[in-house]
Amino acid sequence: MRLLVLALALSAVTAAQAAPAPLTPADKAAAFKAAGFKAKGREWVRCDDTQTSSHQNGSIEVADLNGDGAPEAWVRESSVFCYGATAEAFVLVTKRPTGWTILLDEVGVASPLATKHNGWPDIEVGGPGFGPSPKYRYNGVKYLAGR
Repeated sequence: MRLLVLALALSAVTAAQAAPAPLTPADKAAAFKAAGFKAKGREWVRCDDTQTSSHQNGSIEVADLNGDGAPEAWVRESSVFCYGATAEAFVLVTKRPTGWTILLDEVGVASPLATKHNGWPDIEVGGPGFGPSPKYRYNGVKYLAGR
């Protein structure tokens, strides 16, 4: 009996840590749209940068930040013209029953931290320059600047 309980506990931990399944094309399109991106041919863009070679169209990286099995998506785009010296912006969206919802929208490079609030990792947003990078905490609905 103890082995069965241990096996069930281990499988629950493994399931919570497993990466979510890849997004369907419809989910990708909905995540991009929720993040403010527009389809341009087969690509997705938020910043219509046709001026520089630094522009990289939108991309999505799927994660499960809070371990609930539902996907979150880091929607990113790069451009010196649009985002300055940092050259990168991201929008973190999550899939809820009502659709994709923005949790955080910032210019910079996002780094989830080991510290958590309300079951979600704090996020540090880095960029060029000196001094501390801003940190964001989940308040139960979205990420806000930490104090």
